[in-house]
Amino acid sequence: MAKKPTWVVEKERGAKAAAAATIWLFGLHAVRDALMNSARQKLRLIVTKNAYDKLADAIATAAIEPELVDPRKFNAPLDPQSVHQGAALEVKALDWGSLADLALSDGHGPARLLLLDRVTDPHNVGAILRSAEVFGARAVIAPARHAAPETGALAKTASGALERQPYLRVKNLGDAIEELKAMGYICLGLAGEAEDEIDCIADQYRDRPLALVLGAEGPGLRERTRELCDHLVKIPFLGEFGSLNVSNAAAVSLYAVRAKP
Repeated sequence: MAKKPTWVVEKERGAKAAAAATIWLFGLHAVRDALMNSARQKLRLIVTKNAYDKLADAIATAAIEPELVDPRKFNAPLDPQSVHQGAALEVKALDWGSLADLALSDGHGPARLLLLDRVTDPHNVGAILRSAEVFGARAVIAPARHAAPETGALAKTASGALERQPYLRVKNLGDAIEELKAMGYICLGLAGEAEDEIDCIADQYRDRPLALVLGAEGPGLRERTRELCDHLVKIPFLGEFGSLNVSNAAAVSLYAVRAKP
């Protein structure tokens, strides 16, 4: 039998590792929402008696057998600084399908997407997922590398939004932008030095599907990302300090490009 090429072996190993990977969610809110999510594959639940009493209805819905532990001997493999509130749930990552599945899905009004370019802080991404859910974004898109992975810290910050708001990791963000443009999306890149204000540009495209592209705090958008965007836009500010945290910028931008009746 012919020996498999190295790249084939590495690809197969990567696929097996991804399939085997699990996530530990923690905190009452994040664990409850995951337990109530029928699409979430649940593997192991560790709870204290106090947490069990608070999650009893969700545990019954999920039909999972919990492991009751002493609060002083909470043995879930979490970071010691994690505020777990006596509840930890091991799960598989959610499968949100393809970029086209999300971008072309039916929804209320013209689609809105958020694309994140090297935003690695899980707390920022968790907050962005909450804003995306509030303002009706179809999905939050990020590259598979150099982006915040789906973790317990991200889920806790998202306060349940991770179970409902698609968070899709793609191989290459630039390729994703090109794919979206081919689907008819207008891509707006957020850049503080841009000349055009976001609401002025958005007024031209209210009835079109829009993708907002945000970069990491500090470096901002990468060069190729900037070049692929249809427009670079900025959030107008009145004070001398004109910079927002990326999660706040995401919320303001989604509000600015909302479809109006």
